[in-house]
Amino acid sequence: MSPTPTPPRPAAEAPRDLVGIGIGPFNLSLAALAHPLVELDTVFYEQRPGFDWHPGLLIDGATLQVPFLADLVTLADPVNQWSFLNYLKARERLFPFYFAERFHIQRAEYDAYCRWVADSIPGLHFGHQVDAVRWNPERALFEVDFTQLDTDGEAESLGRSYTRNIVLGVGTAPHIPEPLKPLVDAPGVPVIHAADYLKHREQFLTAEHITVIGAGQSGAEVFLDLLRNRPSGREKIHWLARTEAFAPMEYSKLGLEHFTPDYTRYFHALTEPVRDRLVAAQWQLHKGIDADTIAAIHDELYRRTLHGGWPDAVLTPAVTVRTAGRVATTKVELHLEHGQQGARSRLTTDAVVLATGYRERPLGQILAGLDPYLHRDSSERPRIDDQFRLVLDPSVAGHVYVQNAELHTHGVGAPDLGLAAWRSATILNSLTGKDPYPLPGRTAFTTFGLEPHPQVPPARQTTRTLTPLVEGR
Repeated sequence: MSPTPTPPRPAAEAPRDLVGIGIGPFNLSLAALAHPLVELDTVFYEQRPGFDWHPGLLIDGATLQVPFLADLVTLADPVNQWSFLNYLKARERLFPFYFAERFHIQRAEYDAYCRWVADSIPGLHFGHQVDAVRWNPERALFEVDFTQLDTDGEAESLGRSYTRNIVLGVGTAPHIPEPLKPLVDAPGVPVIHAADYLKHREQFLTAEHITVIGAGQSGAEVFLDLLRNRPSGREKIHWLARTEAFAPMEYSKLGLEHFTPDYTRYFHALTEPVRDRLVAAQWQLHKGIDADTIAAIHDELYRRTLHGGWPDAVLTPAVTVRTAGRVATTKVELHLEHGQQGARSRLTTDAVVLATGYRERPLGQILAGLDPYLHRDSSERPRIDDQFRLVLDPSVAGHVYVQNAELHTHGVGAPDLGLAAWRSATILNSLTGKDPYPLPGRTAFTTFGLEPHPQVPPARQTTRTLTPLVEGR
């Protein structure tokens, strides 16, 4: 039996300037850029016992889909001590990286870099579960209630912080389609989300038949890893996709300008119906498969035809799973429908990997105490201004910033690592009112509307001292 948590103690310390909720890459970016700003008193809480970034998908050889310059700080502050290049220097790996000539690093290396930052910056508190956020009008401060957890994840003590501002970086959660939720929750036949793939990989490799559902980058990487580790001629893998094709991600240089601050500002200024239509139509900007992975899959399939015959692998797009159920407790039966043919069929399989993506974590529970102050759009989603702040009632003096919860207001760049440092800098500039991180007025060759290219007022000119690159930090 877990011990009864001790009641919250009154907060004796002065109120914080900023409390961060969640420590993923985006709030870690904010913490890294806030670190040199000694005038800011910040603290960040995370429920997990330590930093990890999609541990179930750190497949050997899998790379980021953005260049290494999209680290936590570089695109806002290239001389910041928490850059990826300084991480390499601290690890005495700068010359090997130089000769490797890698623009896109492996996911496992990005995860290791983020861990290095998370282990070095003060004010990051893991094992702290935030339970509630409220506005205290008497003190004109936010109250943040949290539970400190022990190493087993059990409640150890309760606490409360007072703060002038909050930033939410609670991330996304694996999405399980409704027809498959009962299978995931039930014991027996392995049906998992791709987020847990590496944890169950050995079990899946021994399954007689495997089905991968989902044609994004995760689905492609899981399919490729399974294919490479199944015997030739006896692969027995189905790869099903709801999309009309196993489509490549848009990666042209002008196409990538949709992930610039210029496009983010343009998108934010559009009407709500137009924004909603664009988000749905732009899936290939961030949900396709990178060309190298598609090529590697084709190469592996082709290699297995060299001695005649075809690999026992079925790749079918334009298919949805209508319903699903267990067969004799040892297999899964998927009821499929082909959108173009209008045909239906059944597929019996021994294991299923759901590469069905992620969804923004609902903010309703954590923001329940602020609900009377929240302004919402016609779909009951929180309104978010151009500085990434929730639009609150004017009676609330503080601000609640959001990171990767603004897809509906800021567009496809919301979950993109390449905009992390810029968004963090924007938040810190707004928070301090001093522009500690001057940002560019223009970032794209494309002018997205008929009006002249939008110009951001020049940042307040400040004299900055370059941060030295310190060995071992």
